[in-house]
Amino acid sequence: MPKIKNSSHPETVCAVDYAFQRIGGKHKGRVLYQLSRNTLRYGELGRRITGITPKMLTQVLRELEEDGLVERKVYLEVPPRVEYSLTDTGRELVPVITLLADWGKSKMAQAAAM
Repeated sequence: MPKIKNSSHPETVCAVDYAFQRIGGKHKGRVLYQLSRNTLRYGELGRRITGITPKMLTQVLRELEEDGLVERKVYLEVPPRVEYSLTDTGRELVPVITLLADWGKSKMAQAAAM
């Protein structure tokens, strides 16, 4: 996913595009939704998000970490343990994610009733 680079025309950057470049895509919203509920280990995330490959999960988590939305905490144990959680910036998205989830549930129920 392309990142916004310094531009000679910063006024042409749309705030919605900026936001969706960070949270858009097939899996990012679902990862953020799961992390909005709990701090999770990599394997737990993989089990909770259907249809995502380990490679894609790793890529999504790295992108979310680079964008400052997810924090990765490594514990020096045997076996190694890594936990993922939302940063303060990521937690700012929780109300938006909750609204999207509620909207999606509503529309799915309407579609099922037809």
